[in-house]
Amino acid sequence: MRNHSVVSEFILLGLSADPQIQALLFVLFFVIYTLTLMGNLMLLLVIRVDSQLHIPMYFFLGQLSFLDVCHSSVTVPKLLENLLSEKKTISVEGCMAQVFFVFATGGTESCLLAVMAYDRYVAITSPLLYGQVMNRQLCMGLVGGSWGLAFLDALINILVALNLDFCEAQNIHHFSCELPSLYPLSCSGVSASFTALLCSSLLHFFGNFLLIFFSYVRILFTILSISSTKGRSKAFSTCSSHLTAVIFFYGSGLLRYLMPNSGSIQELIFSLQYSVVTPMLNPLIYSLKNKEVKAAVRRMLRRCF
Repeated sequence: MRNHSVVSEFILLGLSADPQIQALLFVLFFVIYTLTLMGNLMLLLVIRVDSQLHIPMYFFLGQLSFLDVCHSSVTVPKLLENLLSEKKTISVEGCMAQVFFVFATGGTESCLLAVMAYDRYVAITSPLLYGQVMNRQLCMGLVGGSWGLAFLDALINILVALNLDFCEAQNIHHFSCELPSLYPLSCSGVSASFTALLCSSLLHFFGNFLLIFFSYVRILFTILSISSTKGRSKAFSTCSSHLTAVIFFYGSGLLRYLMPNSGSIQELIFSLQYSVVTPMLNPLIYSLKNKEVKAAVRRMLRRCF
């Protein structure tokens, strides 16, 4: 940080100032975080050990589980620490690091959901060519490109944000550091950082959302062209889990970043939805709505016990 940024730390006001409510919230988020780790790591293990799941769809699902562990681990441990401590502070450097990794992991998940939509598009529209089109090299390239694009986007935003000066105000009306929450605290111009954030949101998140949307438009037309009801139901069931995950992630994420930064309860709820709750729900969505994953879990449990 620049020398004349005299603020060395921020105060995360969090979700409540009542000690009893904080204790209840600690138990709640500790349980959610534990379930997030257990669910996603178990899904990763099942995909790894079961040879019947060694296909592109589950390769991407394993990457999503790994991302959910990373994404929730950026914010939840600090949230749990602040719920137990009286001094709810985070250093300026730690806050910027949190902003960077929220961008990087959230951006990668956005790209990966678009990649998974393309995977479902190929599987439904060209089932006979699926294995040839979605080969290992393409899958690795799509995942590597998702990570690379998201980290580049995060790096650009954080380099611009490092020019912000923080002189007096310290209170962040949030449970974690997000770039829009830092703008009211800056005593220097935020136009460059805001422009970078707006451009990255339009190009990255809305771009990925459009790719998902057009993929599902083509998928819908293909499903409607299937003559048998059973065939249409089977085709739709292969997409339902992914579509549910997309709605949870993009619904809350886009609403959070489109809302004016005010520290309102709705803003906090949307942030909790995409950064805390959705990583816990994804393994449940894919395991409860996917017969192959449920069968693989049963096979693994039989081998273990």
